[in-house]
Amino acid sequence: MAELTHDEDGFHEIQLSGKQIVFLFMATTVVLVSIFLCGVMVGRGVRAQQMDGADEIVATTPSAPVTQAGTDPATVTPPTPDEPVRYDETLRSANPSKEPSVSRQPEPQVQAAPPPPPAPQKSPEPEVAVPTTGRPGPWVLQVTAVQNRASATQIVKRLIDKGHPAFLQTPAPGTPVIYRVRLGGFRDRREAENLAERLQKEEQLTPVVTKR
Repeated sequence: MAELTHDEDGFHEIQLSGKQIVFLFMATTVVLVSIFLCGVMVGRGVRAQQMDGADEIVATTPSAPVTQAGTDPATVTPPTPDEPVRYDETLRSANPSKEPSVSRQPEPQVQAAPPPPPAPQKSPEPEVAVPTTGRPGPWVLQVTAVQNRASATQIVKRLIDKGHPAFLQTPAPGTPVIYRVRLGGFRDRREAENLAERLQKEEQLTPVVTKR
């Protein structure tokens, strides 16, 4: 409790305890904070009112009519509320001569390359006439058998040029296409075998002795 003392001269002295000092400090702090918050709220309200007033001023200020460059403002008709504003069409109608005219050049025609000349066709080589039947006799020598008639004909011609009784046996109808190069015929098998040994030594051929 605070103690109140009286002096003879009429001076009053108040003494406070520690708890009372702390309480007084906290009360003072709360009062100051309340005052600060009140000031902030008042400042915000004033600022909001100023901004609303500025918006009203801007909204009520009439906008100046937009005129095109090079045109008389008196001759420009303001658009009606129901008519959409088309600035691009207005600008084009005001200055039609300033639009660049692009002339389309014709595309160059590409000439097709001439077709290549046809390849010359090779004329078929004439077939060499060779015998197709040999000498009489049951025994023959078969030198080779191929499917190409020209190759078989060349072998027969080479053997005939060397003095051998060669001939070309063509395939019969309905049989596989095989051309046989043969020599003969011979009446005796021994004669055919002797010629086979001779051809093996001189011509490096391997003929086979067979019957017709």
